[in-house]
Amino acid sequence: MSLPRNTDYGTPARDSEKEITLSIDGIDVTVPAGTSVMRAAQECGSSIPKLCATDSLEPFGSCRLCLVEIEGRRGYPASCTTIADAGMQVRTQTPKLADIRRGVMELYISDHPLDCLTCSANGNCELQDMTGVVGLREVRYGMKGKNHFDLLSALTKEKDESNPYFSYDPSKCIVCNRCVRACEETQGTFALTISGRGFESRVSPGESQPFMESECVSCGACVQACPTATLMEKGVIEHGQAEKKVTTTCAYCGVGCAFDAEVKGTTVVRMVPNKDGGANHGHSCVKGRFAFGYATHPDRITTPMIRKNIADAWQPVSWDEAIAYAASEFKRIQATHGRDSVGGITSSRCTNEETYLVQKLVRAAFGNNNVDTCARVCHSPTGYGLKQTLGESAGTQTFDSVMKADVIMVMGANPTDGHPVFGSQMKRRLREGARLIVVDPRSIDLVRSPHVAAEHHLKLKPGSNVALITAMAHVVVTEGLVKEDFVRERCEWHSYEQWRDFVALPENSPEAMEAHTGVPAASVRAAARLFATGGNAAIYYGLGVTEHSQGSTTVIGIANLAMATGNIGREGVGVNPLRGQNNVQGSCDMGSFPHELPGYRHVSDAATRALFKDAWGVEPQPEPGLRIPNMFEAAMDGTFLGLYCEGEDIVQSDPNTQHVEAALRAMECVVVQDLFLNETAKFAHVFLPGSSFLEKNGTFTNAERRISPVRKVMPPLAGKEDWEITCMLSNALGYPMDYSHPSEIMDEIARLTPTFHGVSYARLDELGSIQWPCNEAAPDGTPIMHIDAFVRGKGRFMLTEYVPTEERASKRFPLILTTGRILSQYNVGAQTRRTANSMWHDEDRLDIHPADAETRGINEGDWVGITSRAGETVLRARVSERMQPGVVYTTFHFPESGANVITTDNSDWATNCPEYKVTAVEVTKVTQPSEWQRRYRDFSQKQVGLLPKKREKV
Repeated sequence: MSLPRNTDYGTPARDSEKEITLSIDGIDVTVPAGTSVMRAAQECGSSIPKLCATDSLEPFGSCRLCLVEIEGRRGYPASCTTIADAGMQVRTQTPKLADIRRGVMELYISDHPLDCLTCSANGNCELQDMTGVVGLREVRYGMKGKNHFDLLSALTKEKDESNPYFSYDPSKCIVCNRCVRACEETQGTFALTISGRGFESRVSPGESQPFMESECVSCGACVQACPTATLMEKGVIEHGQAEKKVTTTCAYCGVGCAFDAEVKGTTVVRMVPNKDGGANHGHSCVKGRFAFGYATHPDRITTPMIRKNIADAWQPVSWDEAIAYAASEFKRIQATHGRDSVGGITSSRCTNEETYLVQKLVRAAFGNNNVDTCARVCHSPTGYGLKQTLGESAGTQTFDSVMKADVIMVMGANPTDGHPVFGSQMKRRLREGARLIVVDPRSIDLVRSPHVAAEHHLKLKPGSNVALITAMAHVVVTEGLVKEDFVRERCEWHSYEQWRDFVALPENSPEAMEAHTGVPAASVRAAARLFATGGNAAIYYGLGVTEHSQGSTTVIGIANLAMATGNIGREGVGVNPLRGQNNVQGSCDMGSFPHELPGYRHVSDAATRALFKDAWGVEPQPEPGLRIPNMFEAAMDGTFLGLYCEGEDIVQSDPNTQHVEAALRAMECVVVQDLFLNETAKFAHVFLPGSSFLEKNGTFTNAERRISPVRKVMPPLAGKEDWEITCMLSNALGYPMDYSHPSEIMDEIARLTPTFHGVSYARLDELGSIQWPCNEAAPDGTPIMHIDAFVRGKGRFMLTEYVPTEERASKRFPLILTTGRILSQYNVGAQTRRTANSMWHDEDRLDIHPADAETRGINEGDWVGITSRAGETVLRARVSERMQPGVVYTTFHFPESGANVITTDNSDWATNCPEYKVTAVEVTKVTQPSEWQRRYRDFSQKQVGLLPKKREKV
């Protein structure tokens, strides 16, 4: 028995204020102007047979099954490509239409294998369905001959099994073009085409290449679109059709795609993007679509473990024993060294409910504010900069807003790799005519890719973001491009005047700043003019903005520019931070910072503390606690000795790895709650096995403030969801937490957080997802913020003086290293490295410009040492024209690479966000690993050897 399918309307919905009424099979139906006859028929309950049509793609009209009769028109037009007109009289079922459809289907079947009973698509095959719908009972043309399917022709059309996630069987291709169109329209990669002519026509990746050798990015759009078993997930081939599905939310990047997890028993057969997903509309990327196998990887630890010393072997224990031991150690440390000697770290990979409980445990059970989050090391400048200028620590738009943008500025972000589903949507808008400005030291894919090209690529030097954004503002002000009416109505006029006078200074001109940015002044002026005068202009930025010593200043500068040009408060504009992980926004919303309670309210505010005291029975401390860097320093000083770390790998992800390692070695009790023995867990004394997103209930909040449900798909392998573990620890510490379900935690969040007052699991079930603020003023959420007024009342302009980073190129370290991500891997790689995604990217490499490589005698694939003032590591070189001379680049997905061994402890002036994007280095050709890498290999092998040989539950 196969799963019921969602209704497919055949063609996309149209958005029009005008409506027209027509008659279909005698039934009047009213639809928006521009709607196809096929969709109108489905709207009134009449399903027209189809094969090449689907409502996620524009109509194509090739299969000829969807023919209809229209009164007053000759012939039999295709309903998918025929637009409904007012007064039209349509017939979808007549004897003549039935004959035509059977004849068409007969031709399809004569060239198709009849192995339906053993086919992987059996029970979920549109060709099979349509054969039944049209009533085909015989094939008159026989099954032999070169123009028809037979066993011999099937054998000559070999399957392409090169892709680890799906199979391509050309013998089953009906040349409907849906996969080709999905690759073009939905994904925007243009990797597929139709090769051959007539009966030899088949789908071809690239130039008749295997999928893995083509430009295919394995997003799965072609597999999703295929109506037969031509393109089929290998999970379905192995396990068969699923028995049930559970709608949940992806646990990778900050896009927050909705998926239907299709399950057989407790086995996830496949993840199918949900076409009603507010963030993804049925699209996906290689990670969310296919890379979920880590959840059941053999490396999963499913039994609690404890040990006295990190040199000791791990001892498997019961849950009660592990929790009791962790609690007793925290109590002992606080009794000896004081209340502030312990703390906790939350993770942007955990749910809102889990993150909320960890910060609550720290504040109520530990009795201090020593809580921080990995969002500190990525987007804390966003929170600060947008709060100061606009009044709220979040992006202003919904992702769909990009479809109304006329000018798109992408700064310090690489959407096609880091946020690929949104990147595809952005490319769609660019193909429709939007104009693009890219601000990035590298030539990212958006600079030039199929049917997309940046009008301006401002290839600045790393560390000069503030100089560039201020220079653009100089042009806007001095050339009279400010939307003064907007500024007068919506912003603080005195702050604008101060800002206007500041940016107009000659030292802030593009000509003066060119020495800092390396970008020709004429290019800066042209880009600024386009942004200010090109219509709706939207800014999308990422970690290339925030992970700098002036990250907060750049965010402020971006907000200034948006306000000055009037690009706030409607569709198609706005300030849009692209969050790196699935719940960066949520971890910030939940009060994970040491100075803020949930809802971004400072701990010094007495009224806020009183509110939480009434709810918690414990009043939070009025003084901010320790940030993560402060925890490390205090550990080295002997005053911070206990850490509860849930879902975060600070050893691999935080800068200056050797300093982090030393700090953890100095602690007396490190409790790690995670799926695997990650790099931090190797320094732990208690390991509490966590649960993956497939094993829990909760919510994530994506980059557009969209709160989406996470629903349990299979039982937790370790027997506990993460929120339950935190409750157990809190209870053992003496502070009771007695929730019975995460919905109760969300109810508490909603009571205490003004922007969440209207959020509940019941409302999420009703609406699918909700964008906060959701409260009495906005019961259904807020897709676009600051429409009539800014959250703070009037928008505030702030000065953005450029202060060069202390981390600069020198004679000793003449190159600047910057870091980032790649499509197939995610963050520290703990998840994606345990999937077949490593077939695309199995090691971190150093990208270097050919001129810099030639000077150093470096060739493609050579081992090179990268040395900074913090340390040294060794990677293989990739010589790339994407780089500019003087700049090198690497990713940080593999722990043995040691990318953060060489990053320094420089950080943002306002938030301590590390300056990952600017590290002065030298690169030399070497023949052996670095000293740190050799130590890491030995230490890691020893730690893995200390794991219990059997991992059965106690």
